[in-house]
Amino acid sequence: MLDKTLSPASFEQRLYEGWEAAGKFGANPASGADPFTIMIPPPNVTGSLHIGHALTFTIQDILIRWRRMQGRDALWQPGTDHAGIATQMVVERLLATQGVNRREIGREKFLEHVWEWKAQSGGNITRQLRRLGASLDWPRERFTMDEGLSEAVREVFVTLHEQGLIYRDRRLVNWDPKFQTAISDLEVESREVKGSLWHLRYPVEGAPGRFIVVATTRPETLLGDTAIAVHPEDERFRDLVGKFAILPLVGRRIPIVADEYSDPEKGSGAVKITPAHDFNDFAVGKRHGLAMPSVLDADGNVFLDEIAADLVAVEGVAAPDFVRSLAGQDRFAARKAIVAELERLELVETIEPHSHAVPHGDRSGVPIEPRLTLQWYCDAATLAKPAIEAVETGRTEFVPKHFENIFFSWMRDIQPWCISRQLWWGHQIPAWYAPDGSVFVARTEAEALAQARAKLGDGVTLTRDPDVLDTWFSSALWPFSTLGWPNKTPELDKYYPGDVLVTGWDIIFFWVARMMMMGHHFMGDVPFRTVYIHGLVRDEKGQKMSKSKGNVIDPLELVDSFGADALRFTIASMATPGRDVKLGRKRVEDFRSFGTKLWNAARFCEMNGIAPDASFDPSKVETPLARWILDAANAAIAEATAALEAYRMDDYAGACYRFVWNGFCDWFLEFAKPALNGPEGPEKAEVKGAAQHVLGTILRLLHPVMPYLTEELWDRFGYGPECSLIGAPWPQPVAVPGAEAARAELDWLVGLVSAVRGVRAEMNVPPSVLVPLLLQGASAETLARGGRWIEAIRRLARATEFRALAAGEAPKGVAQVVVAEATVLLPLAEVIDLGAERARLAKERDKAAAEGAKVEQKLANADFVARAKPEVVEENRERLASAQAEVARLEAALARIAG
Repeated sequence: MLDKTLSPASFEQRLYEGWEAAGKFGANPASGADPFTIMIPPPNVTGSLHIGHALTFTIQDILIRWRRMQGRDALWQPGTDHAGIATQMVVERLLATQGVNRREIGREKFLEHVWEWKAQSGGNITRQLRRLGASLDWPRERFTMDEGLSEAVREVFVTLHEQGLIYRDRRLVNWDPKFQTAISDLEVESREVKGSLWHLRYPVEGAPGRFIVVATTRPETLLGDTAIAVHPEDERFRDLVGKFAILPLVGRRIPIVADEYSDPEKGSGAVKITPAHDFNDFAVGKRHGLAMPSVLDADGNVFLDEIAADLVAVEGVAAPDFVRSLAGQDRFAARKAIVAELERLELVETIEPHSHAVPHGDRSGVPIEPRLTLQWYCDAATLAKPAIEAVETGRTEFVPKHFENIFFSWMRDIQPWCISRQLWWGHQIPAWYAPDGSVFVARTEAEALAQARAKLGDGVTLTRDPDVLDTWFSSALWPFSTLGWPNKTPELDKYYPGDVLVTGWDIIFFWVARMMMMGHHFMGDVPFRTVYIHGLVRDEKGQKMSKSKGNVIDPLELVDSFGADALRFTIASMATPGRDVKLGRKRVEDFRSFGTKLWNAARFCEMNGIAPDASFDPSKVETPLARWILDAANAAIAEATAALEAYRMDDYAGACYRFVWNGFCDWFLEFAKPALNGPEGPEKAEVKGAAQHVLGTILRLLHPVMPYLTEELWDRFGYGPECSLIGAPWPQPVAVPGAEAARAELDWLVGLVSAVRGVRAEMNVPPSVLVPLLLQGASAETLARGGRWIEAIRRLARATEFRALAAGEAPKGVAQVVVAEATVLLPLAEVIDLGAERARLAKERDKAAAEGAKVEQKLANADFVARAKPEVVEENRERLASAQAEVARLEAALARIAG
């Protein structure tokens, strides 16, 4: 017997271990089945399962389990990412607690510590994914630093270098002064900072007493200015274009140039151009051929080597000794000193408070410096062209389609990709340098040495480039490197390209686009046919989750409290493509009741002797009830399948929920009770047969989203051997004779009982009070149906009788509701105080109307809509819709009460 109470913890681990031990998650390249491939977005090896992981991996697991049940040879490729900067930071902190500094112990010893840490702690997230129920093909697990993937990385780097698509260049990068490395845009977060906007006066050369005023938030970079830019159509500065200004403190002549980058509406309309310390200024510098001296070093301290020769004393404007005194100062200390000196020289026109976004390292927490350095770059523009064309021609489709626009906007304006990082943990760049500066790129050191000797002679010594590759470089190869490339393997043959990539919109550029570029270049085809983009997980109010707000949800805590299935079903029910998921603990708790409902329904079936019956033939059923539930199951199968085909997890969950909760539990089992409680016979046997058939269908239908509960019930009921539901076929519609007539009759009965219950609830009629149901304008068929189902109507609608209104009969104090062609009257005058009910309903209606008017007024305020956070506006729109619906409901209730 099933336990009285559903307890997921009692079977989840046992079932997962059973599936895994039996190899139920494994793909089989030798099978003749059509493949279905999903490549996991590899989580960081440092990571722990967060709620965003729960969203994306639940969606992927639903798709994999469903396709597996459809008979596809499903590969869900597992693995983790080495996460360069994140992992190095974790291990550095760990060593620091032991008094060890990585630079003291050296690279080789430090990397030994990292591998040791990975062996001990790196499997945390894969263990947590198992708790979620993720059915990944674990024996195929890969790591972006394992030997096979490292070989793929070297092969790609060398090949692209040979093709001229990887090269060295001196360009601006996001530089993290704390970690001493270039970082990607994804590792940069903008923080709103309350600072100042300094309006500084630059003397115009040859025009004593005339100044051009520039506005800046970074006076410390003034030392590296090489121009002033004004808009070409700005009349205020037209006569200055082509002339020179004197750079305060430094004394260098700098040109005044016309460039559309300058916005006449911002600041003073003139901007200082510091090409080595600002991305926009770098572009201006390129356009105008400006010098690009660096004035801050890797630590963010003042660095004068590149401007030392430019220092000129200009009375009242520039003093070389002051500038030299800044050497080695921290950038923010230098800022204060520079502003003080400019104020002394009366070269500060105004200072105004100014809030602005400042880029910070997301891990270091320090302001990022745009820094001009020599790095390795990949020619992304060339690689992007086939990827763009693949989406334009539909070889890869985005779901929802509008995310193609984000893809195109990034890809059509793509910049060279900085692929080198100044870290120790990662794929070390396969480039070696000779003493004369010659660079040799090769797959191995021996190859590089052979190249060097051929060019420079036998005595040459080489030094390897100390930098490593951007983590996203190896991630970009994931769809084919994990399948054995550059070797030809059965897996590569069968599972590339993949079917669908499931990911969030925030890494379309960083990961999706780069996989498409690399996949097309090295495999000659796109890496996946569909890119399904889901939203991000926010709290129930629509706010971004953060530790500082205290609204972070731990998915494993939810699994502990409510079971993995409850979390998975909640996520699926809310996963509308492309829209953010508003998730709160209460929602998961509410959806736990769905699992409990199914468990209790299964116990009811078990207690009534309902068990799997292989001889049951749906095409031979004769009773309307059996035909109706079988037909409803067919509709649920069709709806669920169509939803999954369209990547509508919310519609799939909704179809399952409605059929199981309403169709099977609330209606079929209730209607079946008289037969189940009655004597043995054909009707009872048919109801039991339909019940076991439909319960089996439900378990298969729900398995992709609720694998644990469904497998436990499948095994315990005896539908198959232990841990066999995962491999059972996806349900198919069955032939049901007389389905249309049965649907019409039972849908009418459900409609009648629901309508009567609704009226009784609105009028506060106690459940213990029975009232007659009198029909006006009812057809003979309706009255006949009432006769056939009188027992169910009496029991479920709390009715004493069901009959047509007699000629001349005019009961007073009735509530009425229309069902099909008939008006159903409920005489309530003797049961409740109708006057008091009218007053109560009117009061509630007025209250709801007032609430709606208040919210409507707020939303009519354009200023509120423009200034309020989007989630607040959305919450108010939802409140308005709810209030309007409540007003409509209460007005309908008032209309039901006859005078």
